[in-house]
Amino acid sequence: MQRAIRFGLSAVAVFLTLSNAALASGPNPDNYPLRVHILKYASRSGPRGKNLSGMQDFVDGQGVADLFENGEPRGFEFTSSCTEPPIASSGYGSFPARWKKKEKTLEILLPQTGKPWNWESCDLRTEMAEGVVFYWKNGSLAVEAAKALKEWMVKHQYNPEQGKDEPILAAGELPATGGTGPSDPQLAGPE
Repeated sequence: MQRAIRFGLSAVAVFLTLSNAALASGPNPDNYPLRVHILKYASRSGPRGKNLSGMQDFVDGQGVADLFENGEPRGFEFTSSCTEPPIASSGYGSFPARWKKKEKTLEILLPQTGKPWNWESCDLRTEMAEGVVFYWKNGSLAVEAAKALKEWMVKHQYNPEQGKDEPILAAGELPATGGTGPSDPQLAGPE
């Protein structure tokens, strides 16, 4: 009888271990120290689906984003070809990233459609902008000096690389306005 109980408990323990491993499949976000805030993305290919061999099709597109690396913001434009298309970041959110080829290719992690606990990697071929970042202003994409965003980041204790994804507003300070709503990036533009 004790053997049966031990065997049953062992089987349950093995099952739980394997099921946890299956739920947490995909790349480990801890290996992606950088953060990318995607402001705009446009798909250039047709509808998603599986091709004749049953493999997931790739979605080609292009976009504009800001990279946070070593506490410094940098704007960039990108092209991509991914199974999970990049999506614009919501609010102040950002995606884990790391350089695959410094200054040329960023690998970012995106939540898998229908399984947000799983991550899919996507390569962004980058064209880094010198000394500027991008943001929404009055519903249009705008450009600002990276120095201005860095000052804003320090003032509001915003640092997505360190897990500080929400800015801290000073007493009496109102959130920035003039953008397009909840999908506004970290900066609505200097007043």
